[in-house]
Amino acid sequence: MTKVTDKQIKIAPSILAGDFGRLAEEAKRLENAGADSIHIDIMDGAFVPNLTFGPRAVEAINRSTDLYLDLHLMIYNPYDYIERFVAAGADSITIHFEATEEVEATLNYIRKCNIRAALAFNPKTSLSMIPKYLDKCDMILLMTVQPGFGGQSLMPEVLEKVKFTRDLCNQLGIAEKGLSANSSSLPFDIQVDGGINLNNVGQCIAAGANVIVAGTSLFAASDLSQAIKKMRNS
Repeated sequence: MTKVTDKQIKIAPSILAGDFGRLAEEAKRLENAGADSIHIDIMDGAFVPNLTFGPRAVEAINRSTDLYLDLHLMIYNPYDYIERFVAAGADSITIHFEATEEVEATLNYIRKCNIRAALAFNPKTSLSMIPKYLDKCDMILLMTVQPGFGGQSLMPEVLEKVKFTRDLCNQLGIAEKGLSANSSSLPFDIQVDGGINLNNVGQCIAAGANVIVAGTSLFAASDLSQAIKKMRNS
């Protein structure tokens, strides 16, 4: 059984799906609706074919909410930008395995900045790369779409990678009493991002994910608070 309990499920709405002209208001709306964190996609137009937020936008979001800010850096050479995003208010920074040759050094540097470090994998990246980094970060993000654009459909084949990662975490956790250097107990956080809605979030949780990123499906809901609650309890 890979599923984590409902109390451990965290909902991280992606503000990329919100109104860019009202970021502060959107952040406060997510806080009032019961979100656990705000997922902020940082895109450079090179690693992915789109441009989004920079440090000043993150600062504006940070000023408007007390929610945990979960930054997802879809950029090349992320090491060069860590300090700026930490100063802007990041509580966690995720880098992509495919975006740098200095994966371990960058994860170590993020942790030295006293925030959580996470590592993302694109759908086509082999799951054989995952075990090497489980003790070097605080969360694994498994992309359930090709990164770069919102509104895509979830790729169900990625759920096997989620299950593999959760099972591996559970096996190692039995012996090591927790995988992450910044966490004393399981579950190790496994995040999924892309195409997630109320129709498929249950499959993600059953596979072992406990941090759910959703954008379009949440922001399009008539009642954001109820949508977050239903997603958390799926």
